[in-house]
This record gives sequence, C-alpha cells and structure tokens, in this order.
Amino acid sequence: MEFTAEMIAAHVNGDIVGNPQAKVHTFSKIEEAMPGSITFLANPLYTPYLYNTKASIVLVRKDFVPDSDKNLNTTLIKVDDPYQTLSALLTLIDTYLNPQPSGIEQPSYVAEGVHVNEDCYIGAFAYIGKDVKLGKNVKIYPQVYIGHNTEIGDNTIIYPGAKVYHGCKIGKNCILHAGVVIGADGFGFAPTEDKTYNKIPQIGAVNIEDNVEIGANTTVDRATMGATVINRGVKLDNLIQIAHNVEIGEHTVIAAQTGIAGSAKIGSHGMIGGQVGVAGHIHVGDNVTVGAQTGIPGNIDNNSRIMGYPAVNAGEFARNTVLIKRLSGLFKRVSAIEKHINQDN
Repeated sequence: MEFTAEMIAAHVNGDIVGNPQAKVHTFSKIEEAMPGSITFLANPLYTPYLYNTKASIVLVRKDFVPDSDKNLNTTLIKVDDPYQTLSALLTLIDTYLNPQPSGIEQPSYVAEGVHVNEDCYIGAFAYIGKDVKLGKNVKIYPQVYIGHNTEIGDNTIIYPGAKVYHGCKIGKNCILHAGVVIGADGFGFAPTEDKTYNKIPQIGAVNIEDNVEIGANTTVDRATMGATVINRGVKLDNLIQIAHNVEIGEHTVIAAQTGIAGSAKIGSHGMIGGQVGVAGHIHVGDNVTVGAQTGIPGNIDNNSRIMGYPAVNAGEFARNTVLIKRLSGLFKRVSAIEKHINQDN
C-alpha cells in the first residue's frame, strides 16, 4: 500500500511542508530511513539526522523550524505530537494488515451455558470453563485456557497459550500476550517444626481493570485471600512476576524482569525499569521513577526518583557512582601520605 503526504496529513490533521504527493509504503527510524518510508522526529537530539535522512516523509512538531543553512530533502508533516501520531498511524496499518478473526474454531471446548457473542473469536484447542462470562468482541487465540467463573470484558484480546485460572476478572480493552499466566497460586508456605513446609491454600483471585496490557510470559499470582489488583491503564512488559496480594496503581508502567513480592503496593503513574526488585509488604508512592536493577527494601515517598541498592535518590546515586570510580586514586593518595608520615617518624 502507498500513501501520499496529502492523504496522511488529512488523516492526522497535519500541515505539509514540501511535496504533498510524496509517497510512502513503509515505516523506518530516521537514521536508517530509505526512500518510500515515513519516520518521525520527536527527540531534539536526533535533529541532525533530519538533514541527511532518505525518508520521503518526516513527522515533526508544529513549532519545528528547519535550519535555513541546511538543505532539506524530505517532506515534513507538522503535527502536535510526532510520536503519538506515529503510534496512531501504526495502529491504523496494523488493523488493516491483521484483521481480527471471529467465530469458534474446532477443536475447542466451550462449557455448556457459556454465551459467546457473534463477534467473539475462540481459536482451536482453547478451553473455556463453566460459568465464564465473555464480553463483546473478545478474542481468545488458540491454546488459551480460561478457568471457571472467570469474567472477561469487552474487546479484550488473549493471545496464544495464555492461561487464566478460575475466578479471575479481566476488564475491557485488555491485551494478554502469549504465555501470560493469571491467577496461579501465590508463593505461600508455612514452615513446620521438622523444617518442612505446608502449603497455604490460595483462595483469593486476580482482578485486572480496563485498558491493561500484559507482556509475554508475565505472571500475576492470585491472592491468598482477597485479590491481587492490577488497576486500569497499567502496562506490564514481558517476564515480570507479580506476587500474591500485590496492588499496582493505575497507569503505572513496569519493564521486563521486574519482581514484586507479596502484598507490596505500587502507586499510580509510576515508571519502573527492568530487573527491579520490590520487597514484600511495602508501599511505593505515586509518580515514582525507578531506575533499572534497583532494589527497593522499604517504603518510597510520592514523586521520588530512585536508583541502586538499597534504593537512594537518583541524584545521590549518580554522585556516589562518580566517587566510587575515584576510590582507587584516593586509596593511592592516602597510602602515599601514610608512607610519608611514617618516614618522618
């Protein structure tokens, strides 16, 4: 498929600078672009690439003014937010290239009495347990397991191989990627006098609110009692472990390989980097930014930026890192001073 700058600008309410008939058929990064591609400029650090890019069309901010001393060999479309505009265009193309399926493929199992709307899709080898409630336009791909008494909201997509155990609730407009496990038992064991462990039954559930996306092979354990809660708008990357009775505040994003221990409470609008470890039974406030590989053993206040282990203020962590690099030289200076003092004595 080909699109002209004129067609794209009309769709995104943009202003054209250059050739309105410039054509594109693919997307690219600005530094690697080839003719026939569209790219974007959102980060000012990438501005130098604009004057060398081979892209046919570049999305830029409406207040962007090209350098008059440099040649511009591409067509610009000025928009309010280039990154959001690119996201909208990618969504449009993805919808066109990957139309959503419908109907019930065979072999699959749908328990008697489960109502499946006409616009729903259930892929081959899927299992839908008794008393499951499916919303409108739900898409359940092959080899998905949905346990009994589970509720799944409108427009939710569950990709191949995901497992949702009994009694869990999935909201509207959610996406569960391949291999996700929702509602497996929390890690609950009681030590005994003979130094063995008795399993503590996990009789709670998992509640996932609307507009949540969960990456491939991420696990969210059911609560011992009550519910593990993922609030609306949360985005979880691949390979994340959410333990029993955890609560994640709305619109928080968490990167891969993070582990959150039981009963921890994570606030809203947070950003947590990869490989972060959060101890159990603590509270992380709202609007907290956590650097990659940080260990969080205790409570964190609202609006904090933290890094390191144990976690400290991000600025303090950066200063400490600089000082650590200077320790070797400092040690040599101290040794030289000690040697000089000893010689004088």
